Amino acid sequence: MDSGLPVIETARLTLRPFSLADAGRAQQMCNDWEIASTTLAIPHPYPDGAAEQWISTHADSFRQGTDVILAITLRPGGQVIGSVGLSVNKNHGRGELGYMVAKESWNRGYCTEAARAMMSFGFSTLGLDRIQAGHFPRNPASGRVMQKLGMTREGVLRQYVSNRGTREDIVMYAILRSEFEASERKP
Repeated sequence: MDSGLPVIETARLTLRPFSLADAGRAQQMCNDWEIASTTLAIPHPYPDGAAEQWISTHADSFRQGTDVILAITLRPGGQVIGSVGLSVNKNHGRGELGYMVAKESWNRGYCTEAARAMMSFGFSTLGLDRIQAGHFPRNPASGRVMQKLGMTREGVLRQYVSNRGTREDIVMYAILRSEFEASERKP
């Protein structure tokens, strides 16, 4: 059955819908403490069956207009190295960007490349006016991705979330459609 989710090509990556065949790889990435500890959504240890359950929600979430979640895969070869997604708030014309990349693929620009493609999809296809993202202060690498995407640091939400029993700040970034479009026109 066609999920309806898009396939997006970049210079080095294909962003495509996850399939149940990707569940083992998704579980492997999510079970890495260095990845799980920098998110709110990934439990640790990552339970058996959780990846299959997560993947099975993607098509319905996309059809309902609430989420776009894609696997980040390398071209050529198709190896899954992460995920990128947008949680969409249609009423306010905004999306929240999220991403993760497997540790062995860090520091190669893959996250920025995938996130830029997802932002382009959010603005051009979904018609969003704003895309935002946040990171824990203890994960400055995620903030650097947001800066490379041209997002503006808007502030710190102090003790905004409870994460594994600890109150944590969130550093918020955002970009408006007009800013993204202007940056895409630059040579």
